Parts: sequence; structure tokens; C-alpha cells
Amino acid sequence: MAVPKKKTSKAKSRSRRASNWVLRPPARSVCPHCHQTKLPHVVCPMCGWYKGRQALLDID
Repeated sequence: MAVPKKKTSKAKSRSRRASNWVLRPPARSVCPHCHQTKLPHVVCPMCGWYKGRQALLDID
């Protein structure tokens, strides 16, 4: 097996791990029925439609 020649410094390894700590905004998509923003693969909270059909009937 290959062996590293030098020890990876704390700064190098911590900065590599810190790239996963970044907070990213959640993905957004547009409802094709009411054109409001919603989370992808989730029933629209405004109109209750999902995949071309009404999934929720009691939307206020």
C-alpha cells in the first residue's frame, strides 16, 4: 500500500473537513399548478398538488 511521505497538517485536514460544514440554502422548485416556490419532491403547501394530481384536499 502507498504510505504518505509527510504528515498532513492540522490546518490542511481541518480546512478539508470544514468544506462539509458550509450551510447551503435548500433547493427550491416552482409548482406547475400555482407557480409558487416549494421544496422539490414534496406536495405544494399552497395548492396541495403533486405530480399532476391533487394530493391534499383540505387546503385553507
